[in-house]
Amino acid sequence: MAASMELSLNNLPSDPLLLMLSFLDFRDLISCSFVSRRLNELSGHNPLWKGLCLKHWLLTESDKIQKFQTWKELFREFYTDLGRYIDHYGTLKKAWDDLKRYLDQQCPRMIASLKEGAKEEELDGIEAQIGCKLSNDYRCSYRIHNGQKLVVPGLMGSMALSNHYRSEDLLDIETAAGGFQQRKGMRQCLPLTFCFHTGLSQYMALEGTEGRSRSEIFYHCPDQMAQDPSAIDMFITGSSFTEWFTSYVHNVVTGEYPIIRDQIFRYVHDKQCVATTGDITVSVSTSFLPELSSVHPPHFFFTYRIRIEMAKDALPENACQLDSRYWKITNANGNVEEVRGPGVVGEFPVMTPGKVHEYASCTTFSTTSEYMEGHYTFHRLKNKEEIFDVCIPRFHMVCPPFRESIVRSGSARDVSSASFNEDNSSDTDDHNEGELRGINMAAPGGRCPRHI
Repeated sequence: MAASMELSLNNLPSDPLLLMLSFLDFRDLISCSFVSRRLNELSGHNPLWKGLCLKHWLLTESDKIQKFQTWKELFREFYTDLGRYIDHYGTLKKAWDDLKRYLDQQCPRMIASLKEGAKEEELDGIEAQIGCKLSNDYRCSYRIHNGQKLVVPGLMGSMALSNHYRSEDLLDIETAAGGFQQRKGMRQCLPLTFCFHTGLSQYMALEGTEGRSRSEIFYHCPDQMAQDPSAIDMFITGSSFTEWFTSYVHNVVTGEYPIIRDQIFRYVHDKQCVATTGDITVSVSTSFLPELSSVHPPHFFFTYRIRIEMAKDALPENACQLDSRYWKITNANGNVEEVRGPGVVGEFPVMTPGKVHEYASCTTFSTTSEYMEGHYTFHRLKNKEEIFDVCIPRFHMVCPPFRESIVRSGSARDVSSASFNEDNSSDTDDHNEGELRGINMAAPGGRCPRHI
């Protein structure tokens, strides 16, 4: 009786077994194929491998049709070529696909600059050349696309002020290897990006040395108060290549970074930084400029972009002109400064129904954070005696995380904002009036005044 009640895999229906197998990863599914003949047959079930092909390789039905293969055969082919990257490929391939789909609609010429993926042996050769291992997620991304041609604008974002322009290319692996750093203060660091105009690069640490964490990505920032040229501080932009690249792509494809004149501008817009007064709406986005900033001395440079818009359904008689601006500026120590001046960057825009006026300006400060708020004063065109204020929403500017050089601190340490939030008398607090087009950009740490 007991023998007749004994369950056997051979007697169980296929559907519940296939359901259980569908929860397994490919490694466990392959292991099951060695357990019994029945599980060997079921583990080769095509829909199981279809799900795994979609999950790990983002393959679709059309890919299968083109290859004339079963899903299991297709999975095996991709695993043979890209198996070492299976933990990264799906995430990075999706990021690349999302980025190209978005750019195809917004600025297609940028897609033309992308290079075909590098071969495995090319990446191996680069490792041999620089004598250092590349991280698997970096290698994986470069198997998909080997960076871009050295063109302007660059894929990794732009920023423009009157006489200052930055646009970062994503370097191909050969060019990056040529800029591999072995000098003291930057040992084992590989450039990821490069800007023709400023010489600025973002670097990735290939080894955890000189106080850096492996795979950390940063802008290097020489300590201008140290005598040792190897004293280099870091503005940190990512903890790994995957985190750095996917977060950038997310900001692009969600519209967080706007497309302006066919290039990606790395302005960050807080959705709460919008204020409407009557028919006029004011919104603000900001961006940190590492190439004009320094940790020692504390000198943090931000640009902000303001959009002033009059509602399309506003009455024609509500047309008005901006006369002046008022700013209330509060730094991390709670110190408040007030600024008043005519117009905005030398202009006095007239607002009519549906009209949009945008302008960019900049500010520097010696504490790691600051916020600004204020109002514009307008008058009606039909009645100059009718004067009213339009609110500018509060917007925050916060320095990205940074790390002091090991030369200065004896051991590298992440510096808290509070430890740097002291008013620095060596930084000017002057507010220059006049047009942004007339700004003279000082070097990081120099006496570049605020322009508000």
